[in-house]
Amino acid sequence: MLAKNDRIRLQHMLDASLKATSFIEGKTNSDLDNDDLLVFALVKAIEIVGEAAGKVSKEYQQNHPEISWTAMISMRNRLVHAYFDINKKILWQTLKKDIPELINILTELLDE
Repeated sequence: MLAKNDRIRLQHMLDASLKATSFIEGKTNSDLDNDDLLVFALVKAIEIVGEAAGKVSKEYQQNHPEISWTAMISMRNRLVHAYFDINKKILWQTLKKDIPELINILTELLDE
């Protein structure tokens, strides 16, 4: 059974992921070079995903290795603490590959 606090955190992760994907609809990687507002919005969304992931109980994390908990938390830490050195290529790859996969997993978990 999914604990209430874990459910809330997973929902936060899903909501931020969905927002991030909506922000890049119709965009290309090169748009990140010309749109600071877009980059800030995407970084904030990824930070929220990582922050919420870090608040999910260790037990739940261990029971769900299909989610890359450590990678998400590490990316959040990198974005927060090395904000001056954001690799836009990695950010874009995360948004195009990892976030859609995460959305699918989170949707399934929250539907259980």
